[in-house]
Amino acid sequence: MIVDRALEQRASDGNPIRIGIVGAGFMGRAITRQIVRRVPGIQIVGIFNRNRERALEAWRAAGVEEVRTAGSVAALGDHAAAGRAVVVDDPQVLTDAGIVDVLVETTGAVEFGARVVTRALEQGRHVVLNNAELDGTLGPLLHAMARRNDRILTGIDGDQPAVKMNLVRFVRTIGLRPLVCGNVKGLQDPYRTPLTQAAFAERWGQDAHKVTGFADGTKISYEQAMVANATGFGVAQRGMLGGDFAGHVDELVHHYDLDRLLELGGIVDYVVGARPAPGVYVIAFEEEPSEQQFLRLYKMGDGPLYVFYVPYHLCHYEVPITVARAALFDDAAIAGAAGPVVEVVATAKTDLPAGSTIDGIGGFTTYGQCENAGVTDAEQLLPMGVAEGCRLVRDVPRDASLRYDDVVLPENRLVDHLRQLQHAEFLTATEAH
Repeated sequence: MIVDRALEQRASDGNPIRIGIVGAGFMGRAITRQIVRRVPGIQIVGIFNRNRERALEAWRAAGVEEVRTAGSVAALGDHAAAGRAVVVDDPQVLTDAGIVDVLVETTGAVEFGARVVTRALEQGRHVVLNNAELDGTLGPLLHAMARRNDRILTGIDGDQPAVKMNLVRFVRTIGLRPLVCGNVKGLQDPYRTPLTQAAFAERWGQDAHKVTGFADGTKISYEQAMVANATGFGVAQRGMLGGDFAGHVDELVHHYDLDRLLELGGIVDYVVGARPAPGVYVIAFEEEPSEQQFLRLYKMGDGPLYVFYVPYHLCHYEVPITVARAALFDDAAIAGAAGPVVEVVATAKTDLPAGSTIDGIGGFTTYGQCENAGVTDAEQLLPMGVAEGCRLVRDVPRDASLRYDDVVLPENRLVDHLRQLQHAEFLTATEAH
């Protein structure tokens, strides 16, 4: 690693990377604690949360009791120079402050997150995005915006998408061809609700809607859309192949059809129940007999498929690594490469009557599934990140994917405007050919 030495040098020089955090929920609090207590070379200059008390709680959980309020960019700069802990009541204080090198957005909200991230990029901030929901909905456009502004927009090390992308980069560096990027899940049940997940959420101090999004497959769909958009891989079918797999991940070389993988050019996928868990895997291809002999020597198997895996993801522990990669090395842990490859479409969790309103991610009405972007566009499927607040104009049966003509959109949302821009920038150009 070089990140650890670089951060130590920044600390020694008295020149830390200065970051602002937007979102003080479970992850925001954990990131704050990690950086304040354990990471040299990074300084949190301010925290915003829509519930101000939670921002204060994030500082207290890190052992900081004296916290100031900054109502302006100038005040934030004064407090930062003095090394004071700060909360802000307006996220624009963080997005607009030149003293902020990197903005860490960790809300999980699409509409609100879009407003914060677009403003931060326009104002010249690097953005570390712990918001797969936003990335899976508007990532292609936001990553293109970052590149145009010579900024880094990246997902976080420690979460599954970036762990897989780090593996992909490693596999490509040693000369193999990745064909599958997958997650190992312990549970996949699209009909879970905040009621079924309430006890688990309370046990771990998390939000019931958030953990429902994990259980019903929406979160993994967003994560795999991020990986697809970074690698160019699609899905083999709507919802991915998935399925139970009771063996060790090394045995996944027998789970996939090589000819089909080569035909598709690579896929994102998942399995439920494989060992070790939780973790991620990348299945790579090597066709040269001489290279297969080397890999056999190194106990990687007989080929031509080989499994590379990481049996953990440490989320908030690794966020400082991402901050340093962006600020010091202009390197993204994971970023969309071009246009949308895979979208996350809203699918009915139960029979939905006309006139009802769709609730949010991890709710009672819909779950998200991966679908190739070309299909999503051709069938005018409703993205999961757009679905919240939409009113149904016709009945939709359980497990049917919703379409734009099934709903009336809420008025005056930024997400809808940005989706139009994303379509114009990427899919319209594709259709022209």
